[in-house]
Amino acid sequence: MDSDRINVCVNSEIGKLEHVLIHTPGAEIENMTPETAHNYLYSDILNLQVAQKEYSYFKGVLQKVAKVHEISDMLADILRNNTIKSNLIERICKAENVAYLTDYLKSIDAEPLSKMLIEGVHLKDISTIDDNYFSLLPLPNLFFMRDASFTMFDNLMISNMATKVRAREAIILEAIYNYHPLLEATVVNPAMKYSSLETGIMEGGDIHIVRDDIVLSGKSARTNMHGIQALVDHLKTKPGVKHLIFQELPPLPESFIHLDMVFTMLDVNRCMAYKPVIMNSEFKTFHITIDGQKAVGKEVPNLVVALNDLGVPVEPIFCGGGDDSFFPAREQWHSGTNFFCFAPGKFLGYARNTHTIQAINDAGYSVLTAADVVNGKVNINSYKKCVVTFEGNELSRGGGGARCMTMPVQRQAVDW
Repeated sequence: MDSDRINVCVNSEIGKLEHVLIHTPGAEIENMTPETAHNYLYSDILNLQVAQKEYSYFKGVLQKVAKVHEISDMLADILRNNTIKSNLIERICKAENVAYLTDYLKSIDAEPLSKMLIEGVHLKDISTIDDNYFSLLPLPNLFFMRDASFTMFDNLMISNMATKVRAREAIILEAIYNYHPLLEATVVNPAMKYSSLETGIMEGGDIHIVRDDIVLSGKSARTNMHGIQALVDHLKTKPGVKHLIFQELPPLPESFIHLDMVFTMLDVNRCMAYKPVIMNSEFKTFHITIDGQKAVGKEVPNLVVALNDLGVPVEPIFCGGGDDSFFPAREQWHSGTNFFCFAPGKFLGYARNTHTIQAINDAGYSVLTAADVVNGKVNINSYKKCVVTFEGNELSRGGGGARCMTMPVQRQAVDW
């Protein structure tokens, strides 16, 4: 266990990365079948060996630029405390209506229990009670770390998930954030604190921290107006004037589930955008100014205009090249806007989105491969602006990209 405590602080999407939490996909991926994939929000099943190979290069790049912490290891750490272990098991079993598993799970040691809470539990003598193979379902979405939580300034924020099948992810992360000795932060579940659990939903893929006074949110299938209002109420507790800009997203198809599937920050003056949504007046954009307990909202032309008006002069690079061909839609489907910054102007994304990568290159960013970075053939520090591409032909089929797969908990400040 890393003995240095992390003072949680994320005041932007692009600040130099210091600490990040991840989850390497494991056996939970193989615990899906074609018949059950839809229940886990997948449209297809993934090949674990291929996904892990792709992920290893993604993780390898992160390890070159920051300290990387595996959630499964952190979960095992807190499960060594019997009180925490008992309380977490009871909460999970109650939430999933599997009280008959409580005593059994409490008898398992920390490391195997950590795996079971992620990969699922199958007991031959009782798992067929509800005609399910698993008594406790696997969590094949967990490697998309950003959905169930997000970091907002000095708070670790717990999402109120839109679907029950992902609720355990948030429960597990909340326990880790509250009890792991590595993390120094106040944990907040906005939906529980400011909104009814029945009405307020939000997921971290929709929430972006642009600057210490600017937050973006998607209004999507996974984050509703009650969730956005909870964010407003949370921002009222913070000093100074804050700005929340929220963007309406199309309800379908499922590739539009979060804001980061149509927009991400890349640099102090660049963003990646899916033009048919971000630059389309059909999908409304609203700017809420929060000053103390007062919140005033207005409609604005789009996210790019709103950010420019607040002194963040971003110029969009368009997913797929932004023309009228099929490329933007094809590449957006496979997370073509979903990039993760590890420093201003340096970011990770899928190599498969070739037209998007070409547009980034045309905008003045060098294109590096994750394999070359991991193997030491190129040095990221030699480049001022670059995109590091990694193979994601299998990972992208899960419905997320590089930003989805990361939970940054500490970044350096940005010189705006």
